[in-house]
Amino acid sequence: MNKKFLQKLIAFAILFISVNTFASNISVTTDITTNTTWVNTNNYILYTDIIVKSGVTLTIEPGTIIRGDKATLSRLVVAIGGKLIAQGTPEQPIVFTSNQAAGSRRRADWAGLALCGQAPTNIVDGNGNSIQGRLECGATTDYDYGGSVADDSSGVISYVRIEYAGYVCGSNSELNSLTLGGVGNRTKIDHVMVSYGQDDGYEWFGGTVNANHLISYGSRDDDFDTDFGFSGNVQHGLIVRIDTIADQGDISNAFESDNNGTGTYQFPYTKGVFSNITVVGPAATTASAIDVKYGWCARLRRNTGLNIFNSVFIGYKRGLRIESASTQLKATNDTLEFKNNIIAGCVEAYGESAFDTAYLNNVLTSNTVYAGNANDQVNLAYPYGNPDQFNFTPQSGSPALSGGSFSNAKLSSFENTTYRGAFGADNWATCWTEFTPNNEDYTAGPINYGFTLNITQSGSLPALTLTADNVPGATYAWSDGGTSAATTATTAGTYTVTVTSSRGCVKTQTSTVLGTGINEVSNINSVQLFPNPNNGFATLQITANNSSEVNIQLTDITGRTVSMYNNELTSGKNSIALNTAEYADGIYFVTVKTSTENKVVRMVVNK
Repeated sequence: MNKKFLQKLIAFAILFISVNTFASNISVTTDITTNTTWVNTNNYILYTDIIVKSGVTLTIEPGTIIRGDKATLSRLVVAIGGKLIAQGTPEQPIVFTSNQAAGSRRRADWAGLALCGQAPTNIVDGNGNSIQGRLECGATTDYDYGGSVADDSSGVISYVRIEYAGYVCGSNSELNSLTLGGVGNRTKIDHVMVSYGQDDGYEWFGGTVNANHLISYGSRDDDFDTDFGFSGNVQHGLIVRIDTIADQGDISNAFESDNNGTGTYQFPYTKGVFSNITVVGPAATTASAIDVKYGWCARLRRNTGLNIFNSVFIGYKRGLRIESASTQLKATNDTLEFKNNIIAGCVEAYGESAFDTAYLNNVLTSNTVYAGNANDQVNLAYPYGNPDQFNFTPQSGSPALSGGSFSNAKLSSFENTTYRGAFGADNWATCWTEFTPNNEDYTAGPINYGFTLNITQSGSLPALTLTADNVPGATYAWSDGGTSAATTATTAGTYTVTVTSSRGCVKTQTSTVLGTGINEVSNINSVQLFPNPNNGFATLQITANNSSEVNIQLTDITGRTVSMYNNELTSGKNSIALNTAEYADGIYFVTVKTSTENKVVRMVVNK
């Protein structure tokens, strides 16, 4: 059936039905051909393949819900030259999910999200000439990717969840939860969670894009799949396999990496660098039942030069496989490096071959192997069991809390940590994440996990009561040691409370107690800026406790003031438009000042 005819037919059917549906449901049935913003007070339902065309930017507000239609195998694809600005927040993540009802969502309910950029790949024609690739399952040039622009930008994906995606369109031809084809290093990708994907969690087809704080949860095939010359850096990632069912058409690995499909020395080489990854395999014990199609913690093959450092692998079927003579040669000469990692609790072998075993045991690789059950030695807080209680941070005495090393030149641009794996004491996989998405109500938006936090004072010293807002299910930590919503101030000074909600969202508020007992409470609750980066227009959102005058100052990275003006705040959320169309690309700082406090937010202009 002709695509345009199908789109018109769907649009007519939806228009007919919409009389009895939610007014906030917006059906998306045609390509994005002009700059468009999806607002978080609407839900957007995707039908068929929706393309963000070249030269066009699609901006999605924090907290927006986008649902993919199952019958039409919907997907969202950003073509070369197009941009997706999906900048969520910890309290208001953007969610791409299934259009099926809660409780009936399954893998492959829709086809997923894909970005196509023009950064280098190693794809060539039969004569060895560089050519563009085409994303698997793509039938038009909108799916083409690759080029010569290493610093290309496809936009922003930040604090985003992608659920129940993936599509198998042929033998070894699939779309993944997040597919990245030739994506350049000016693209911002961080705090992304994919869950219940039909194929790979993430697949990088070449490109130079960097990323951090990635989660792949319950994917069917591989979690981090790299090929065709991917050369970006990825730090802080979590991989969790939740069942014994693997991809029946292939072998399911946590990492899978090729230089290309035939393992030649085609340049640019696949040489991505990963550090601080935690992999939790499906086997809590060495006696756990494992699907025969499960493979390795890391399957490095076909002449890849992938690098994995400072990471933790527990509970997988098998450990390390460096496959083929050419790949092993790269490991021997340190073009490929798997170093300073922990592997524990493999059901079968830790090294696939004698070469792998010798490599893991070589003192120069600084790898550690533990026998026994997955978490016996590594001692993560709660990596198996009820997903609502997951906690992957290492506990006291865990070998993952120390041993992080960043002396390798390949890690020169990485954040240095003393720990190995994705987590130290800070659990960044809280608040914005969701490990049981089948139970979520996605019928109305926006998503908002935030809460207000004010402090009131009553009485007088030496028994003045400070009371924070009641947040059901939350924990309280006062600077004076108090652990309930209220604490008693016996002396003048500054008192701070940190409140952690049941989802793990954290807010801190400070109150100053004077000798007279006069209340001084911060008025500005939060300052948010979106989209960020922006390409000529941004919204500054200030949440205030009370009405007050505020001064807003914009400075560039040198400290030069480029704009300054006053505004009146009202109690609650205040939205202020910032026109950056005349600003040069770069980093700016937005300072929000009242008579008693300053708040600063970093802004990136990228046109």
